[in-house]
Amino acid sequence: MSGIGTLNEGHLHASLKHIYAGDQGQLEVPFGKFIADVVRDGVIYEIQTSSFSGLGRKMLALAEQQPLVLVHPIAHSKTLIKLKKDDSGEFTRRRSPKRGALAHIVSELVYIPTLLKHPNFSVEAVLIEEEEVRSFDAKARRGRGGWRGQGRQLVKVLDQARISTPYSLLDFLLEDLPDPFTTKDLGLALDQSQEIAQQMAYCLRHMDVVDVCGKTGNLLNYKFLTE
Repeated sequence: MSGIGTLNEGHLHASLKHIYAGDQGQLEVPFGKFIADVVRDGVIYEIQTSSFSGLGRKMLALAEQQPLVLVHPIAHSKTLIKLKKDDSGEFTRRRSPKRGALAHIVSELVYIPTLLKHPNFSVEAVLIEEEEVRSFDAKARRGRGGWRGQGRQLVKVLDQARISTPYSLLDFLLEDLPDPFTTKDLGLALDQSQEIAQQMAYCLRHMDVVDVCGKTGNLLNYKFLTE
């Protein structure tokens, strides 16, 4: 079974898989219709480097078997490597201006917010430095040419945050929230954008941590429910 799920595996996925497996973990372990990336010390570690969209069914099925941690990397910094189109082997390197943060995990949790209420399910956000390789494809964009991603490579793991319960999301707050609060208040408390604040509010509402209790102007007011 060791080759199942590895044929199209990228460098970033493989690197994280081996980090979580360590010396004692098992790779590519079957659980009914699904294959888990890693099982170590009785815990399933599933590595997801892309969107959580469509993962709900598999995650629920695995969580019903034994404790499950869904691992997701977030690029704090990224170096873009562009391979030139003349097959000379030349390339350019530049740093992307975008900066990720552990709190950005909510951008993916919006797809599966209620799963965090399952006692066997956790999410681990992993803050990393990465490189992304791109090559020029003359056939892209209807023959006009363009750059295509060739894969992401792990450079360094910087930090990690385990989210095991809905209330674990509140650990990302840098200061206390008023009660009730708006997404504007939430963005300030997180030191993040309005978009991230809205995504976290959505998650907290579907996890039964907060509920809507009115409006201030165009912004909904949220109140905390009893834990």
